[in-house]
This record gives sequence, structure tokens and C-alpha cells, in this order.
Amino acid sequence: MRDIAVFSGSAHPELAAEVCAHLGVPLSPTRVSRFANDCLEVQLQANCRERDVFLVQPLVRPVQEHLVELLLMCDAARGASAGRITVVMPHYSYARSDKKDAPRISLGGRLVADLLVAAGAGRVLAMTMHAPQVHGFFSVPVDHLHALRELAAHFRQYDLTRTTVVSPDLGNAKEAAAFARMIGAQVAAGAKQRYADDRVTISSVIGDVSGRDVIVLDDEIAKGSTVLELLDRLRVSEPRSIRVACTHGLFAAGALKRLSEQPDVLEIVCTNTVPVPVEDDEEYRDHKDKLRILSIAPALAEAVRRIHNGESVSALFDAPRSE
Repeated sequence: MRDIAVFSGSAHPELAAEVCAHLGVPLSPTRVSRFANDCLEVQLQANCRERDVFLVQPLVRPVQEHLVELLLMCDAARGASAGRITVVMPHYSYARSDKKDAPRISLGGRLVADLLVAAGAGRVLAMTMHAPQVHGFFSVPVDHLHALRELAAHFRQYDLTRTTVVSPDLGNAKEAAAFARMIGAQVAAGAKQRYADDRVTISSVIGDVSGRDVIVLDDEIAKGSTVLELLDRLRVSEPRSIRVACTHGLFAAGALKRLSEQPDVLEIVCTNTVPVPVEDDEEYRDHKDKLRILSIAPALAEAVRRIHNGESVSALFDAPRSE
């Protein structure tokens, strides 16, 4: 591909390299340095002039560091006369801050969207944002991918004749229903009430899960509190088997350990929108047997190719992608 330049921040360079491998283009180098006063500086070390520039950076821990890094990358590309700047943001963590559910509370999802546009972003490519209305926070085009096809391809290896896809709450039920249609399964949802970031209650599960193979589907797993609460409710109905799936496997505060230690959870499936735990991570090493990580790099690469060529990105969802 000519006239395309892909740069990566420090959040997830492995994913950026994999996307570039599928595109058949080199990953252009980026230099991130820090002044003595702790300020960041970014230099894009390849020509950007009149090129289609893609900046790959999920907002993961440390989120604020990676956000400022991304803003500086946008500014550097704009200052280098890039033809167009597309932010490839596989995980938009601030999408959870999308509503005023308390007095005098900030709307981080909208503010960060404004910051990205102000820094020079002309387009955003994202994956499974927390809520669809977050699209409206951006004043530039947003291409919103999902990982349902990658997850469906994985689960089709099993017998799905007695399978129910369970959403932890009604807000995610539409996505769960779409996934259930893809694999020919039933759908159910939990009746959830959240009291704090890590304190939720699920009073009941709406749908048939008794004696069935359950796939718990959520957009992300952070501390795992919601999934663990849902598992308690599911056990009352005695499902035949339980598997857990999500797009963003954040697994903060020992979540992978707590989920893996549930004896009736056969498998935990996520994608690599966020960095995969490293081999020397003790929690990952001790509990990786149940963890399955699927790559979304082919989907991101195809979306980047279509954006660059001016083709439809929504057509990616019209038919299964050839393997």
C-alpha cells in the first residue's frame, strides 16, 4: 500500500505490528521521551506529508499516560502535514463515562473525544465501545467494529444445540442477542443494579439456562465483579456448563485469578484489543490454562485497508470474513 503510514504508541505495539503484517506495510517508528519535568514528548520518525496516517493506541493502564501520548501523536502528525489522521483505538476506556447519573459529574467520554479531535484526529476506528451513544460524542466519523464474528468462530467448535448466551445486564442484551443469532443459540439476560464500580447485584436471570450450556458475554471484564455475581445467579438454575467471553480482557485486581478459580467455568475467552498478559506475570502463568485469546488484528487491518481505499467498512458485518 502506498501513501499509508501506521504508527503505534507504547500501549500495545504488538497489536500494531500484527495489523501491519496483515496490511503488508511496515510499522513506522515512534519515539516517546520524557523531559526532566515529567512532560512527554513524541516524535513520529517517518514521513507523514500528505499521507494517510493511522495511529494505533488503545487506552489502557496507565490510561492518562497513553491518552496524552495519543494526543501528542495526533499533534505531531498534524504538524507534519499528514493528509488524514485516523486514530485506531481498539479500547476506548473513557466510553464508560457516558452519562450524567449523579450531580456535578464529568462526562469523560465526550471530553476525551473533543480532545482527540482538537489534537488533529480526522477519523476514529474503535472496537466494541461500552455504549453505542458514545458515537455521538465525536464530531468526526467513527467506524465502530465488534469482535462477535471472532468470538463466534471460536465457539462454533463446540456443540451449540443446547446453548444460551447470557448478557450480564439488559444494556448488553442487544449485542448478546446478535451473538446468539450468529451461533444459533438462545439468549438470556441478568437483571443488574450497580451501586459502585465494583459492587453490583443481579436479582435474577431472564431466560432459560437450566440444564443448558451457557456462554456469558460482556463487552469487557475489569474486576470481574459483574460476572462473578452473575455466576452465583446462574448456579441456582443449574446450567450444564459455563463459559465466559468478552472483547476487552482487562482483568484488573486479580480478576483472571478469581474467574479461573471458579470450578464450573470451563473457559475464559477474550481478544487482544488490550495487551495480552506477559508470560512472567504470575497471575497469568498460574491461570492461563482456561484463558483463550483471539486476535482481532485481521479485522482491524481490513478496516484500515477499507478506510484507506474509500470502501465501506460496514460491509465487514454483512458476511463472514474468509479465513
